[in-house]
Amino acid sequence: VQLQASGGGLVQAGDSLRLSCTISARDFRTYAVGWFRQAPGKDREFVAAISYSGGSTTYDDSVKGRFIISGDTAKKTAYLRMSSLKPEDTAVYYCAADYDCDILEHLPSMISNWGQGTQVTVSS
Repeated sequence: VQLQASGGGLVQAGDSLRLSCTISARDFRTYAVGWFRQAPGKDREFVAAISYSGGSTTYDDSVKGRFIISGDTAKKTAYLRMSSLKPEDTAVYYCAADYDCDILEHLPSMISNWGQGTQVTVSS
């Protein structure tokens, strides 16, 4: 499984940004996709995840109501729409894939499919 994250950039507080994660896998429809982020000096943290069917999503409390995760199976791409961005959202954002959202959210050490990061910087 290969994942390619893109869409990061420098924005101002209150702006929006959409990240994309393209998945290359023979059986990509069996994977849930998640987004994580890592700020300087901090551990990587879970942000959001979506099941392969798109019927189930989960979010960290810090982004609920501001971020929306979605997927386009035809394009084999998952998206993270980020709105009302805050300086504390500044981080390198990573996408990852595994068999279900529970693993992505609660057992990140077991995830073996990671994309490279994309930098998101929110200025105040």
